[in-house]
Amino acid sequence: MARVHSVLAASVLLVATAIDSVAALPRKLVSSVERLKAVGPEGQGNAVAQAAWNDVAKAKASQIPDLIVAMDGANDYALNWIRAAIEAAVQRETVAGSKLSVKSLETVLRDTRHHPRARRLAFELMQRVDASKAQTILPDFLQDPGSEMRREAVAQLMATAARQTNGTKATAVTTYRQALGFSREADQIEDIAKRLQDLGDKVDLAKTFGWVSKWQLIGPFDNTGEAGFAKVYPPEERLDLGAGLTGKSGPVKWFPYETRSEYGLVDFNQAISSLKGAVGYATAEFWSDSARTAQVRLGCKNGWKVWVNGALIFGRDEYHRSAEIDQYRMPVSLKAGKNILLVKCAQNEQTQDWAKEWEFQLRVTDEQGTPIVSTR
Repeated sequence: MARVHSVLAASVLLVATAIDSVAALPRKLVSSVERLKAVGPEGQGNAVAQAAWNDVAKAKASQIPDLIVAMDGANDYALNWIRAAIEAAVQRETVAGSKLSVKSLETVLRDTRHHPRARRLAFELMQRVDASKAQTILPDFLQDPGSEMRREAVAQLMATAARQTNGTKATAVTTYRQALGFSREADQIEDIAKRLQDLGDKVDLAKTFGWVSKWQLIGPFDNTGEAGFAKVYPPEERLDLGAGLTGKSGPVKWFPYETRSEYGLVDFNQAISSLKGAVGYATAEFWSDSARTAQVRLGCKNGWKVWVNGALIFGRDEYHRSAEIDQYRMPVSLKAGKNILLVKCAQNEQTQDWAKEWEFQLRVTDEQGTPIVSTR
C-alpha cells in the first residue's frame, strides 16, 4: 500500500507542477496549450489545434520554460504539436534578439518529474543558448531515469574515451568501461563493446545484458494452421517438470537447456529440432532478494506468450516480423524469493529461409533497463 501511495503522490505532484506552471502563463496561452493537449490520433482535434498552435508560437522567450513544463501529461500527438510551436516561438524570439533563461531551462531539465521529452527539449535549447554550460552539466545525467538524457551523457563519455585512444590505451579502456556501466540501450552497449574489442578488451555481452540463460524446455507440441497459439497445452495448466506429456509426434518431457549465446537466444531449432508448425515451452526460476516491480523484456519473431508466477503477462500471435533486443517490455511484480517464468514460443509452417528462426531472448530489468539478475 505504501508503494501505491508513493506513486499516487508523485503523480499528483507532477500534475500540480504542470498546472502551477501553466497557471503562470496568460489565460489565452493556457487555453491554447489545453487545446493542443486535446489533439489525438487520426486527426482528432487538429482543426482547433492549428489556431492554438499559432498562439503558442507567438510566446515570449520568458514564457518558454513554463510552456515546456506544460508538456507534462500530454500524449505523443500533442507533444509533437506543442514542441513544434515552442520551436517556432524560440526561432522568432531569437531573431528578435530575445534570449532564453539558461537557469530556468536547467531547472526544468533537472526536475525528473517532468516528461522526458520536455526535459530533452529544455536541454536542446540550453545547447543553443550556452553550449559550454550544457556540456559541462551532462555528466550529472549518467544515471538519469530518462533514456534521452542518459544516452546523451554516455555519448559524451564515449567521445572522451575516443580522444583518449590517441594517448594511453588503458585510460581509454577505463573510460569506455565506465560508459558501458552507465549505458542502458542495446545499440549503444554494442557500440561500446565493439570499441573495447578494438582496443583488445573483450566484453561479456551476455553478462552485460543480464539474460536469463538457464531454462527447462519441452516440446514440440502441434501448431498446425497456427492453432497452437490459442490451444492450452498442459504446461499452461500445471507446471510439472517431472511429467511426461504427449507432443506433436509422440511423448515429450522437460529437459535442461542453457544458452551460450551472447544475446541470450533460446533456440528451439537447436534444442529440439527444426520443425514447422510447432510449439515449445521454456520455464526458469528467477530469484529476487525482495518484492519489487520490474520489467520482463523479450525479443522474439515468433508467436509467443509469457507468464510470471502463473499469471499471463502478454502475448503476440504473429510470425517472423523483425526481432530486436527489448522488443517487448512488460511490467511485472516480483515476489521475494522464487518466481516462475514460463514462455510459450510458436513456430508456423512457412518454409522460406527468413522464416526458419524459432527462438526468443529474455531478461529482467528495472524501468531504466538495468539488469536484475536472479540471486540463485
